[in-house]
Amino acid sequence: MRSRATPPSVAVCSPGGARVPRPLRELPGTDLDQVGTWRRVVVVGAEADLAAVLKALLRADRLDVEVAHVRRAFGARRAVHAPATRVPLIRDETGSVVVGTALWRPPEGERTLHGEAVVDDTVLFDGEVTGVRVEPTRQLPGLRAAVETGRWRPRRWVAGRAAQLGTTGAQVVRDGAPGPRPVRRSTFYRHTQGWLRVGRR
Repeated sequence: MRSRATPPSVAVCSPGGARVPRPLRELPGTDLDQVGTWRRVVVVGAEADLAAVLKALLRADRLDVEVAHVRRAFGARRAVHAPATRVPLIRDETGSVVVGTALWRPPEGERTLHGEAVVDDTVLFDGEVTGVRVEPTRQLPGLRAAVETGRWRPRRWVAGRAAQLGTTGAQVVRDGAPGPRPVRRSTFYRHTQGWLRVGRR
């Protein structure tokens, strides 16, 4: 068994099965169950794949692992050698992590979202809206949220530590992946510890 005090260097993880760029193919591979045993993990794939790795590290209490994200060959070498910076980690009450965009949308068959959403102490909306967009930020307080128009363009952004929704029913979409069923409550918030993001200061 590998020592936790001296983890091996760098591994590649591709949870969604994306093709590993050539510059990374000599590195060892790892799966979600083992990502916490490395010093640095290079994630290949979409934002949902990166979120899956961060969720695994969160569950394993290993947010000290450096994480790089690569979509294509460009930037692959930098993912191995660039320094890491701690940035806010945004999660929800289910333990899922969001790295790109989360959406609160009307349930299937409905045109509007009914309810109320707040960001910290600021009311984002109270009544009916087309939808809400929530995004992590690289600086504190950690996230921002905005009501979206019919064309899915945000109106005004409100920054905070947490965004909370109470509704008659909403579909939650995390990094492009819809939740299994409508919910009446949903919260995205900054975890007590950030994650170590490689590059992209």
